[in-house]
Amino acid sequence: MNQLTKRFESLNSQIVSCQRCPRLRDHCAEVARTRRRAYLDWDYWGGPVPNFGDPRARLLIVGLAPGAHGANRTGRMFTGDRSGDWLFRALHRAGFANQPTATDRDDGLTLKDCLITNACHCAPPGNRPVRDELLACREWFEHTVNIAPVQVFLALGGIAWRAVIDLARDHDWFSGPIPKFSHEAAVPLSDNRWLLGSYHPSQQNTFTGRLTEEMFDSVFHLAGSKLRGSTTGSK
Repeated sequence: MNQLTKRFESLNSQIVSCQRCPRLRDHCAEVARTRRRAYLDWDYWGGPVPNFGDPRARLLIVGLAPGAHGANRTGRMFTGDRSGDWLFRALHRAGFANQPTATDRDDGLTLKDCLITNACHCAPPGNRPVRDELLACREWFEHTVNIAPVQVFLALGGIAWRAVIDLARDHDWFSGPIPKFSHEAAVPLSDNRWLLGSYHPSQQNTFTGRLTEEMFDSVFHLAGSKLRGSTTGSK
């Protein structure tokens, strides 16, 4: 095991062990205890969900938080719900995933040059973490970016967008007013990095047609073009 992989696995272990937010820990445990009727035979993960993907990735996808009956059930980012179905189909079409489906941690899914994290690593009540909870997870986001040679950040939704902007401003990768989030927004950062925006593949967006598969594919095409024009950092 090389040093980078060791650092990545150590970070994930720290994330899984985190107990900083009692409200989130109580909620995740309660969801895991009561479960949903369709998943009564599942042994829910019920804890902070670690990062998933390639620790050498240049593309970092930033989501909001684990789904209560998705990643909070399966223990893997975006796995086990309809948002994940959309995401992994798009990643497979774009060449970042070896298969278009994600059902559980042992389904054989792997990512190449792509890593997935969340602004919040625990499933929050109402899918809305409060500011203090997002700040408590900020350390894990920083460590993730310090490990992976990220060149393109893809923020799924406004909260993820703001999380990347805050980090970029703190590290002097970006200055000036906060750019407005929008689908396919592209903000240049320092050292040839980019921040891209996409609507989150939530049912609220996909069922209403606000996000279509063609729109999602277009974002990953844009990410690929930025990666082809980037140089890999030395980490």
